[in-house]
Amino acid sequence: MDATTSSVTHDLIGKEARHGARNYAPVPVVVDHAKDCLVWDVEGKEYIDMMSAYSSVSHGHLHPRIVAAAQRQLQKVAVMSRAYYGTTLGPLLEKLSEVTGFERALPMNTGAEAVETAIKCARRWGHCIKGIPDGEQRILVARGNFHGRTSTIIGFSSEEEYRTGFGPFCGGFQHFDFGDMASVKAAATGNTCAVLIEPIQGEAGVVVPPPGFFRELRDWCTANNVLLIDDEVQAGLGRTGKWFAFEHEGIRPDALILGKALGAGLLPVSAFCADDRVMQVFVPNSHGSTFGGNALAAAVALEGLKVLDEEGLVAHCAEKGEYLFKRLREVQAQVQPLIRDVRGRGLWIGVDIEPSCTTARDLVERLAANGVLSKETHDTVIRFAPPLTITHALMDRAVEIFRRVALEKHRELGLA
Repeated sequence: MDATTSSVTHDLIGKEARHGARNYAPVPVVVDHAKDCLVWDVEGKEYIDMMSAYSSVSHGHLHPRIVAAAQRQLQKVAVMSRAYYGTTLGPLLEKLSEVTGFERALPMNTGAEAVETAIKCARRWGHCIKGIPDGEQRILVARGNFHGRTSTIIGFSSEEEYRTGFGPFCGGFQHFDFGDMASVKAAATGNTCAVLIEPIQGEAGVVVPPPGFFRELRDWCTANNVLLIDDEVQAGLGRTGKWFAFEHEGIRPDALILGKALGAGLLPVSAFCADDRVMQVFVPNSHGSTFGGNALAAAVALEGLKVLDEEGLVAHCAEKGEYLFKRLREVQAQVQPLIRDVRGRGLWIGVDIEPSCTTARDLVERLAANGVLSKETHDTVIRFAPPLTITHALMDRAVEIFRRVALEKHRELGLA
């Protein structure tokens, strides 16, 4: 790094720091361009992307088929709003129904918007179909949840950092302990209309529920006429080694929330999916979005779904995840007690750091300095979630860098 290129990095970071809201603390890497699983900064340094924008870039950066689909659509029309029909939304909705198994989909933009859509749907279903007095509908949510950052959603977060100073909050939510059916039953009332839950809690540290929990939850929801709404904004579309994480327990939720990877690494695209018996509560003027389901977004999302299927990205994810999990466990064994746990499913793995040794952020910044991009959560967990296109060779390179970084920290702590 010479003085000229270094000054470019400092200048760009400085502009964000001076003129932007301080709601993020980015890792000090200034990205210039990317291709598939590799990223280059403004100084030309190469990085292996082991984060994929929180699963948004599951297809790899700028997948040529998806870029071509976007370019074709950009020559025609991008945004007209849902005031009119178009040529791309219908085919996307048809493909979503084919892939998810649900009869209908309601397109939005961000994952949080899709969650808000699910909340509105659950409440109206609870009132109109289940017969709960309007205003008394209750939705069960898990402690440790992360469903987005709107004021409604953070209102039922159990993380004070997300909530402090943002009240007053909307009511109507009751908490249970993730993975604990006794807690679910204790939180429920006759006015419970839905359970909103992630199949794996990502922001909480890639927390996987105990085997059988979702099977039991599905049965309980069915018996009590309660909607099971599965938030797979991060987990869905192949991330866990199956198209959807709920498939690991052989169940089917009543509704499914998708986002991130649905935009195929190019655009924010999300969707709320359900059968007509649930989706029927939406009628004209009951819900909408100017940009939701726009022509460009629909064209990109449709091509992204085709790529996942036709290029076998979902089919190969489970094997790649097992391989990465095994390699990371090898590192764990070498640096005890620095790493407390390695957990996850598919290509979504959390490495839990012993807080008395160091912070996850410390190791994340050391990894970036050595050419691997990752991200911490809750100060103790490093998330590894590379594009589904990653090769074994790139995973090996990334793990070897992680091994060197972990061993270096191990020696600094006098543990070697």
